[in-house]
Amino acid sequence: MKIVKVEALPVSTPLKRPFLMPGTRITHIHSVLLKLTTDDGLVGFGDGGDTSTWYRGETQDSIIAMICDHIAPRFLLGADPRDIERIVGRLDTFVRDNNQAKALVDFALHDLKGKALGVPVYQLLGGKCAEASEQGWVASAGPVDQVVREAVIAHEQGYSLIKLKSDGNADHDVDNVREVRAALGDSARIVVDANGFWNYEQALRTMRRLDRYDMYCIEQPVPYWDIEGMARLRARIDTPVFADESAQELHDLKEIIDRRAADGLFIKMQKAGGLLKAQRWLTLARLADLAVMSGCMIGSGLEASPSAHLMIANQWASQFTHENLGPLIIHGQWENDKEPIEHDIARNVPVFRDGKLYPNEGPGFGIALNEEFIAAHGTPGKPARTVR
Repeated sequence: MKIVKVEALPVSTPLKRPFLMPGTRITHIHSVLLKLTTDDGLVGFGDGGDTSTWYRGETQDSIIAMICDHIAPRFLLGADPRDIERIVGRLDTFVRDNNQAKALVDFALHDLKGKALGVPVYQLLGGKCAEASEQGWVASAGPVDQVVREAVIAHEQGYSLIKLKSDGNADHDVDNVREVRAALGDSARIVVDANGFWNYEQALRTMRRLDRYDMYCIEQPVPYWDIEGMARLRARIDTPVFADESAQELHDLKEIIDRRAADGLFIKMQKAGGLLKAQRWLTLARLADLAVMSGCMIGSGLEASPSAHLMIANQWASQFTHENLGPLIIHGQWENDKEPIEHDIARNVPVFRDGKLYPNEGPGFGIALNEEFIAAHGTPGKPARTVR
């Protein structure tokens, strides 16, 4: 079995309502769909999810150029897609950074291998430790009454953990947490995600005001590069600190562990560089006895699938709550079991029910592509590329 064709398609999926973060108003998910075709006709799929200049510094243009100009001709065409370890190892040797592009390749390789062997991807990753992964809800930034209303509905829908996005205003962040705690009571787990937009002084002053509300954690309170500052902050506040943007490569995790800078870690498949590298990432988290939450880049049912499979296959990860909600955020839904999602890159989006995510059971990721949707939502002015 050899890869004979690589296709990269830029897709822009509109959100039902904008998702707000500090300085960012997301109205479309600008993703890249990757197809790897073999000489025996099998096709593996991957969706990189939303691109971001500030999170990993990658865009549709950079991902497509990296894959089509460098990765495909040098490392994919003519390669056996089942040799994932070999291919990923070569990418890490000869392609620096670009983890979202590398993750996209890893996703499509796992989908191909699962299809070749006739098994779901979770079987390639160790089998089932759980039937589904528990999910927390991520609320868009906005006025306090809007945030509280969304948090209350999410909690009623079965989401036991509620994440609140900081909008950069400390007073507003404190108001949000106070009112959400009052509305949900003591049992709800509340997270605030600062996305690294606070400096150390802002983080310390804000967290001393938030400590009284018994939050589950504060996510990435200081810039990604300030691991030393995160360690100092952790020693001076009561709320557990979780690292996201700081917890990227394995050497970053080692520094976080060595400095005792965090109580837990956020993983995204795209940040880690794919499923194979995410398993190494999770091994370090297990070694350090650090809780893990898996997020997403906000994407389709196909983008949600790698995490959906890994979070039930990895024993360490399977015991924690995650937030892999891309299809629901895009389509403005709380679940898709009773209200199926039709306008998506995936024709059969994995099931979200009662605050849990169930991976598809077919070979590979078990995803069929919605070719009509993909054709209708190609990113304007950005052509698809094919490499043979």
